[in-house]
Amino acid sequence: MDVRALAMGLFFALMWSSAFTSARIIVAEAPPMLILSLRFLISGLIGCGLALALGQSMRLTRAQWRATIIFGVCQNAIYLGLNFVAMQWVEASLAAIIASTMPLLVAFAGWVIFREKVAALGLLGLVMGTAGVALIMGIRLTGGADLLGVVFCVLGVIALTAATLSLRAASSGGNFLMIVGLQMLVGSVVLAVPGFAFETWEVTWSPTLTAAFAYTTLIPGLAATLIWFRLVDRIGAVKAATFHFLNPFFGVAIAALLLGEALGALDILGVIVITAGILAVQISRQSRQSRRPYT
Repeated sequence: MDVRALAMGLFFALMWSSAFTSARIIVAEAPPMLILSLRFLISGLIGCGLALALGQSMRLTRAQWRATIIFGVCQNAIYLGLNFVAMQWVEASLAAIIASTMPLLVAFAGWVIFREKVAALGLLGLVMGTAGVALIMGIRLTGGADLLGVVFCVLGVIALTAATLSLRAASSGGNFLMIVGLQMLVGSVVLAVPGFAFETWEVTWSPTLTAAFAYTTLIPGLAATLIWFRLVDRIGAVKAATFHFLNPFFGVAIAALLLGEALGALDILGVIVITAGILAVQISRQSRQSRRPYT
């Protein structure tokens, strides 16, 4: 992995992890689905506009269109939609921890659904990750965390896993920025339907909300997604997913720093266990991939 890929991965992890804190700020003053739909509309139009200015085309391959639609629905509409709704009731740090288990779920899906072989280190990582999540969930639920919010976060990370499994097709064939813009427009349209059906557009605009909305629209929304697509194309999905092991630390640290969310000793232990589990799974997958013969 070269220095540029390393920098891309670190910036992606930091941007992705910060989104939970900015979302927590936004949903305190705005309807979650409608404000998220607006965010995707703005990000998508900016992305597509920049892509056209750079000479990129909307003529995607059939595989790219399929993956773009799946990614837009699963990640943007379902995963982020459920997380925005859930963060009316759950802390940003808990949402970040649940979402950071995505690499574990990808590995588990590969093992159970696609019958991929998992080495002993990978199995150990899955067990450690599950144990860490169980520890934190037990602490938070007994401490009064909202069960419905937690369920929404869990359903969201399952949708994120499905989106990640579709990413490979979308990242091949170029037109990265166009794909990023289009999948955000897909998310905007899908979220607008339940948003207008169940929510009322009542927003209390303030400097804090404006800054949080602008940040989440441009940085986690547009920049982080573009970096992720390029990172996957540069080093592959397996190696790129290794950077997700940083998300539990970054997510809880940013929430604690900006929102003042409390972290106990057992929370920190759970984060360490989850992080070690994710890293073990990714090392195992990289080792297995490196042993495959070239064809």
